[in-house]
Amino acid sequence: MVNGSPAQPSFRIPALTLVFLVATVWPARANDSAAELSIGGLQFVRTNNVTMESENLRIALDNVTVRYQFANVTAKPITLTVAFPLPDIDLSEAENIALPSNDPVNFVDFTTKVDGSPTPLTIDQRAMVGNKDVSALLRELKLPLLPIGGREIRVADLPEATRTRLVNEGLLLPAGMSDNGRQQYAPGWVIKTSAVRQQVFPAANTVTVEHQYRPSVGSSPDTILRSGLRRSSALSQEVQRYRKEYCVQDAFLAELDKRAGSNQANTKNLQERRISYVLKTGANWAGPIRSFKLTIDPGGSDRLVSFCPGRLKASTGSTLEYTSSDFKPDADLKILIIGTF
Repeated sequence: MVNGSPAQPSFRIPALTLVFLVATVWPARANDSAAELSIGGLQFVRTNNVTMESENLRIALDNVTVRYQFANVTAKPITLTVAFPLPDIDLSEAENIALPSNDPVNFVDFTTKVDGSPTPLTIDQRAMVGNKDVSALLRELKLPLLPIGGREIRVADLPEATRTRLVNEGLLLPAGMSDNGRQQYAPGWVIKTSAVRQQVFPAANTVTVEHQYRPSVGSSPDTILRSGLRRSSALSQEVQRYRKEYCVQDAFLAELDKRAGSNQANTKNLQERRISYVLKTGANWAGPIRSFKLTIDPGGSDRLVSFCPGRLKASTGSTLEYTSSDFKPDADLKILIIGTF
């Protein structure tokens, strides 16, 4: 049993992580780790006039697809502003974040269809320092809001007056010293992005909305859950965090130990992939989701999957499918996949 849910297969149970902290124990290659961004589904203003008849969510390492069916329960058309919020990106930590695309605006390649037809979106993107919107300043200085891909900013190449202004306004943060003893700086603003559109829900009718995007997948070249690492007292707190956040059970660890062995070294070359999905914040429609289905595709039948299913019930058979009726999301999904990649 997991949180009162029906018994799960012994090696299917989630996780999410950041870079591991104990350098003296954790292998040096942990520097290759990348943290995942939490991404979720559609949001709109709270309403008692639109219900969600069904949600079919499929999460894979390369693609997330969600198919919703909404129903207008009134006798009049309803127009709502629908938003798909992309995760905030703190540029002071951007080197450790896994971004799935080099597009500086739609950095998850998000697309939407309504009743089978592609739907245009308005992307709203802002750069923030604390509560201050600094987008206009960056545009004035002809600098990108999100400096990724071919639009990366080389601070050392900026005109001195530009660099000084960015430092004074709090957009550039100290980032150590160069070899010749000069102060270095890195971007320090936060990017907030949403895809927004107006959606009409016809009177007494249903609307099918489907969107897909490339997830931000966290990765590590090893896993702290291998017995050679998790038995270290220096890592015990991090291991316990894993077990709690992702419902990692003894059966999961036993299966992992069969595959990984007990050596300190990662001789089987097992790695982690992590996906986080924001599920609960979009529940602004009338009532619960009448029919909810989650499918997890780890990309291979030999990979171990761990997550907290909560009230979701596993379907019979070998596929990682979970369902619930009258489902009200009360927690986000955090999925851990361990295997060779």
